[in-house]
Amino acid sequence: MAAFAVANGPFLRGFLKLENGPPRHDTFSRLFRLLDPEQFRAVFQRFMARFAEAVQGVVAIDGNVPRRSFDRASGKSASHMVSAQEREPHLALAPIAADAKSNEITAVPELLEMLSLMGTIVTVDALICQRDIPSSGYSNGFVVGTLASLAQKIVDQGGDYVLALKGNQGTPHDDVVRYFDDPASNITTATPVVEGDHGRIETRTATVSTDIKWLQDNHQWPGLTAIAKVDRTRETKTKTTTETACYLLSAALSPKRGNEVARSHWGAESRLHWGLMSP
Repeated sequence: MAAFAVANGPFLRGFLKLENGPPRHDTFSRLFRLLDPEQFRAVFQRFMARFAEAVQGVVAIDGNVPRRSFDRASGKSASHMVSAQEREPHLALAPIAADAKSNEITAVPELLEMLSLMGTIVTVDALICQRDIPSSGYSNGFVVGTLASLAQKIVDQGGDYVLALKGNQGTPHDDVVRYFDDPASNITTATPVVEGDHGRIETRTATVSTDIKWLQDNHQWPGLTAIAKVDRTRETKTKTTTETACYLLSAALSPKRGNEVARSHWGAESRLHWGLMSP
């Protein structure tokens, strides 16, 4: 920040006096030590709310552990953050601290409260979409209250969701996988997308189905309209790996658009990890 102040001195003097020149490293250090973290957080979030009101496109929600946040002296565990990033301008919106990795999902509703989701597609990291306390109000006792409420909250705020499914989520994941593996299923598959970068070739093929009545009869997922999967194949000089990711969708996206949304979450996730984990 001190280097930024020096490099942008002429610009800053357009609205600051800076009678003693740009602030130095020690000045910033003293200022930050004097700031009350909670008060600063509240003020900054009000400031960011002006940007959040105009959020558009894909909003990626992801959990991160900031680098060097473990306090060895006091034995305090590493910090866990949940952040949202607007995909197109790469704007990180209102990070929220979670007590632990297992509590990230409980921080997401608080984060969503700060955002205007009308017309957006919210993507949620698979680690956040993990199984939690089962809700007796749903079939099979599986669909969890917290995660189901999260889906409902996104829809209630005028947005759509793309929620990742993992194997540890049990029945819904297994049901979706079996459906896509069945040759008789009613599905639509997009033309594979092939990209080469960082010494590898990646092929992504997206498949979507809106035939989800059977799934809703069993799980009653809030706002569910479609299911999707993305098959990824990565080829390098030494090996070829494949993986399949499954998703729950509240909007009947085309396979091409579903592929783009899944890809955009990965891009936003990488940027959030880079920003929060850099020294």
